[in-house]
Amino acid sequence: LRRLACAGASVSKDGSELAVITGDGVDVFDPVTCNKIQSFRLDVVVAAVFSSAGSFLQIFRKATGPEDKNVGIWDVKTGEAVVLFYQKNFSKSSWPILQFSDDDSVACRLATNSVQIYDAKNFAKGAVDHLRLPGIQAVKLSPASPSYLATFIPESKGQPAVVQIYDRKEASKCQALARRSFFKSSSVTMTWNAGSTGLLVLAVTDDDKSNQSYYGDTKLYYLKSDGTCEGTVPLNKEGPIHDAQWSPTGKEFIVVYGYMPAKAALFDTQCRQVFDFGSGPYNTVRWNPFGSFICLAGFGNLPGDMVFWDRNTLKSIGNTKSPCSVTCEWAPDGRLLMTATTAPRMRVDNGYMFAILREWRLPRLATSG
Repeated sequence: LRRLACAGASVSKDGSELAVITGDGVDVFDPVTCNKIQSFRLDVVVAAVFSSAGSFLQIFRKATGPEDKNVGIWDVKTGEAVVLFYQKNFSKSSWPILQFSDDDSVACRLATNSVQIYDAKNFAKGAVDHLRLPGIQAVKLSPASPSYLATFIPESKGQPAVVQIYDRKEASKCQALARRSFFKSSSVTMTWNAGSTGLLVLAVTDDDKSNQSYYGDTKLYYLKSDGTCEGTVPLNKEGPIHDAQWSPTGKEFIVVYGYMPAKAALFDTQCRQVFDFGSGPYNTVRWNPFGSFICLAGFGNLPGDMVFWDRNTLKSIGNTKSPCSVTCEWAPDGRLLMTATTAPRMRVDNGYMFAILREWRLPRLATSG
């Protein structure tokens, strides 16, 4: 692509589409041919993101008033808006506003005291169902079919916070399939596994009454969508939970936790610890797209150590270092890992680095006695 005045960019999940926010709207390109495949001429675009399957582009514009429907879902092929609505403020924590299932067949949106559910094949019908929950603060749509809705209601008037799971098709009945209540939580991050059978809930409170952390207190909970298992993930070291990530297989997850040097452990879908990776200067875990390699790393205010593990053998296969990095991502082939140092979080030492993962299998050439 030629150099563009770019205020932001988004890549579709399969890598086939690139959306670039320009001064007069959003342009969509084919990254392979660099051809422009669609243009959306819109004023003051704040953010743009593709739906899960790349069929739609969700665009947030700065609104001029309540009558200005500033959030739109646009069909990438036709360039037409399929649904428009008004949203006063933009927040990274609640973006994208409309969540899609993996196949773009279902979408949902958090509204006041309810969740609106859409048939993404026919937005013209409007919301086809509602889940009504007074006080609801967050919702997470599961990626795979059958689809579920995970909801969060914060503490209020002495009542504990609660996370509940609902069958999306039976949402109007408001009958939870699974639930977990807990205190000391001002917000949560909810993460579904690939098969929509398990949910990780990272609960955060702004204040740590033990005065051991500047960043508040954290707890990690686990729920199965069928209600057969729920509880606190058993961690054997005190301290904050730095990261928790599902394997792309959906059959296990890794948690990085505890005061430095932090520990890292692998758990199965019954919340049982399978393997202990030991301790180190870690606050980040990243699975490659196939769940075959794992990177444990320490970024941000840590030195940038990275250790790579083979999931099949559960042995360390290499290590390197990327100081001052603020983010990292695996390449789609699962063999390369890219780290980056970017502004505004870091205004010095900006750049990027690739860690190349290789494996050689050599025959036995000779044996000396």
